[in-house]
Amino acid sequence: MSTYDPAAEVVGICSDLIAIDTSNYGHDQSGPGERKAAEHVAALLDEVGIEMQVVESEPGRTSLVGRWGGSDGEPVLLHGHLDVVPAAADDWQVPPFAGEVRDNMVWGRGAVDMKDFDAMLLSVIRARAQAGAVPSRPLVLCFTADEEAGGAKGAGHLAQHHRDWFADCTVAVGEVGGFSTTVRDRRLYLVQAAEKGMAWTRLTARGNAGHGSMRHPDNAVTRLAAAVARIGQHTWPVQLTDTMKVLLATVADLAGSEATPENAEALIEEFGPASRMLGAVIRNTVNPTMLDAGYKVNVVPGEATARIDGRFLPGYEDEFWDTLAALAGPDVEITREVHMPGNETTFDGQVVDAMTAALLAEEPDALVAPYLMSGGTDAKYWTELGMRAFGFAPLRLPADLDFTALFHGVDERVPVDALEFGARVLDRFLGEI
Repeated sequence: MSTYDPAAEVVGICSDLIAIDTSNYGHDQSGPGERKAAEHVAALLDEVGIEMQVVESEPGRTSLVGRWGGSDGEPVLLHGHLDVVPAAADDWQVPPFAGEVRDNMVWGRGAVDMKDFDAMLLSVIRARAQAGAVPSRPLVLCFTADEEAGGAKGAGHLAQHHRDWFADCTVAVGEVGGFSTTVRDRRLYLVQAAEKGMAWTRLTARGNAGHGSMRHPDNAVTRLAAAVARIGQHTWPVQLTDTMKVLLATVADLAGSEATPENAEALIEEFGPASRMLGAVIRNTVNPTMLDAGYKVNVVPGEATARIDGRFLPGYEDEFWDTLAALAGPDVEITREVHMPGNETTFDGQVVDAMTAALLAEEPDALVAPYLMSGGTDAKYWTELGMRAFGFAPLRLPADLDFTALFHGVDERVPVDALEFGARVLDRFLGEI
């Protein structure tokens, strides 16, 4: 074990980052941006001799990129985002941008998504740099803007305009993975090796406008409502990608059964609260989220629109779009507003071995397995540049904590000892790669 303490600063750094409001409102440009947080991170790294490049896709939308480490092997990209989703303070037990430590937890927006990982990474890098313990492998360090709105102004901008900075990177490591679940009293660490594709889509139905007191069989609202109901109520079939086959086989061994599409849902239930997220990664999903039509109660509008959040499994995109078109029907127009492919990589290689070894060094009796994430991350941009992408923000969590509910949730918080555990694991990981 190293003589320095990689976890010495992790709680303080996490609290300080949370206290910098970087709320991302998406298309609404009223948010504060990431500039202040990026300057804070750059200063922390400058103090230990690591210079970061500041990149702005537009004023205030700030990302950082720098290089550190040795020259043994191909560079590994370590990336985290600086923005967070908004928070309504009145709904919280604590102010969401105070970074308060209470009940051995760090509370606030970004505590798990993903200023915790940023803090773990910064704590480890600062400790190693100050001790002269530079990893032998070269590292590209990247802190991005705009991930919570799809990443176009952060990782997307970097991938498009500065791809030469990442040209020699073969592996990217960021969120969301490395956290623990408990299955049949056995702690299991889930490393993200895949994520679903994103299909944020607008549906448009058109009809004859007119007075609300008359008959209108060609009614845009009725047509749209029927399509939305069909889409929202559709039961998508279970389909297991290679990543989920490995994960479910691990759980099946604990349960004394075999992993098949027929019993996949039963095996998912073994994960307890985490089954909410994992239950969404054995099938495609579509959720209607927004409706818009009309301007007055006695006027039938000529157009009605809806927006849906669609997520498709890697390898099943064509089937997703074909099914969506059939459910919408021929009279409803489908527009792809945000479309990003899914990605999946095999759970092997030196980086995976290093992750596994780092976790087991801290908890020898644990299990480590890959999983498929239901949401999207900046990994989509890095895979387009040819990298293998993994989510590895290690946290050892209590079995009774509904961790997945804290992502974008009220009272977002992370245990102090989980942060310290994660810093130690990341430190071992950097020593292994």
